[in-house]
Amino acid sequence: MATAAKEKGAVETLPFEINNAPHKWDVSLSQIYAEDRWHPIFKQMRETAPINKITNSQFGDYWNITTLKVIQHVEALPDIYSSSYEHGGITILPRDDETLPNGEAVVMPMFIAMDRPKHTEERRVVAPAFTPGEMERMTADIRARTAEVLDALPMDEIFDWVDKVSIELTTQMLAIIFDFPWEDRRKLTEWSDWAGDVELYHNEETRGQRLEKIYEMGAYFQRLWNERLHKGEAPDLISRMIHSSMKDMDQMEYMGNLILLIVGGNDTTRNSMSGYVYGLHQFPDEREKLEQNPDLIPNAVSEIIRWQTPLAHMRRTALQDHNLFGAPIKAGDKVVMWYLSANRDESIFENADKLIVDRQNARRHLSFGYGIHRCVGARLAELQIRILLEEMAKRRLRVNVVEEPERVAACFVHGYRKMMVKLSTY
Repeated sequence: MATAAKEKGAVETLPFEINNAPHKWDVSLSQIYAEDRWHPIFKQMRETAPINKITNSQFGDYWNITTLKVIQHVEALPDIYSSSYEHGGITILPRDDETLPNGEAVVMPMFIAMDRPKHTEERRVVAPAFTPGEMERMTADIRARTAEVLDALPMDEIFDWVDKVSIELTTQMLAIIFDFPWEDRRKLTEWSDWAGDVELYHNEETRGQRLEKIYEMGAYFQRLWNERLHKGEAPDLISRMIHSSMKDMDQMEYMGNLILLIVGGNDTTRNSMSGYVYGLHQFPDEREKLEQNPDLIPNAVSEIIRWQTPLAHMRRTALQDHNLFGAPIKAGDKVVMWYLSANRDESIFENADKLIVDRQNARRHLSFGYGIHRCVGARLAELQIRILLEEMAKRRLRVNVVEEPERVAACFVHGYRKMMVKLSTY
């Protein structure tokens, strides 16, 4: 192991390693997540080399950043570690992941993949849709829709929780914030799945199919934009863009921001709603604790989001040489921050692999990121999950997982394709 000497004035110097892929620490491999065997790999990294570099992986060279405090440090230095699509964007993918048949690269900028000042300007347009006042305005509607979905669930048969509850509730919410045609709302889920699946990069055919789906989404939303272009201001996100500095976006930037809002609004909440079921099934003592004390629900929501970590990583690109606690980061290096690992950091979260509904520091999780790029829709995600748990408690419903779930095979979205369950009461 190559270990750097402690620097004068440094907060801490950490051990780091540089390895050639294929390597046991190349956590870009999708099967690690499909088979749910990522835990010991990240644990070993945190304990022996919390910062380490993988070379010659399927996505090229990259640095693994695996502990919470180091990730916060990187996120707090946006002028050194760029999010911009111009330098590589926010996922482990190379920048040119979308290509036309003639080989021309297709770039779809989104504000999460921008640096200041453009990021700040565009985020300000969207942020008012997620203020505490907006959350209060939407609460009654979210509660009514959640109740309707739960009351329609069968009590005497096995069903897929992901499809019947997690997808349905989050897709309804997306349809409302976009004022999207209700009868077509499942298209939002389909587009989200295609746009968020970085594994499609490896195959030319699936890359083309992904691009087709994104263009289908773009054409649909362009029609909605055109229909609302000359109407008055309204609270939906499309109207907010029209009546703001974002009104002059080109079609590619419009599609990029749509992908961000759809994937962000869909995957975080949807996979946490499924993680709630699987996590409490794994830890029946904590399930009973929550059932006996519904006042723990707000804290349990944060703990569920920590334990699940619905987006496994975010990526930055170094704009200059930088000594990151002993690791020699060079300008142009790809730096991958593994939120999935940070949320299991034992130096921060005692007994980190266990879902503990009354965990005192659950809100320290990094599932929503940190710093200027912290998830703009975090409040809405928490609200939807909290209401789901409250409505489940009101009905004294318990969800029993009847077989091991089918997981997403991806290193970016961390979630579930299918989870067969049966309801009971307590």
